[in-house]
Amino acid sequence: MNAKQEFTRLIHTQTEIALATCTDGQPNVRIVNFCFDEAAKVMLFTTFGDNEKVKELEHNNKAAFTTIPHTGNEHIKAKGTVKKSSSTVFDAAEHFIKKIPGYKDMIEQAGDYLILYEISFESAVVTLDFENIETYDLAD
Repeated sequence: MNAKQEFTRLIHTQTEIALATCTDGQPNVRIVNFCFDEAAKVMLFTTFGDNEKVKELEHNNKAAFTTIPHTGNEHIKAKGTVKKSSSTVFDAAEHFIKKIPGYKDMIEQAGDYLILYEISFESAVVTLDFENIETYDLAD
């Protein structure tokens, strides 16, 4: 298994992550759409400014995620640090729309209310099946 190749394939074909945050010692997980900025090597997601996860991330910027497979068991999981992006959803629109065409409507209708977040992580566990699991170091 080539972990880098499989990471790249999965990061471009899967569209959702289960994003886990924690505040006051209590975990919270939700499904969000994402795209990956290859140049910056960060996961991008958006949320509304009044969303509960915004408050959680203000208190604790550590998070974990796993991509959600729609068939089989192929997925990527990682732990990292989340921060508000210096870019906007409009700056990242092309990435989101290329991956999730229906996201264009979301950006057009609600883009002014969406906050763009980045998840930085150094490595990710890439799982194809129970026999093919490897860690990919993003610095490679």
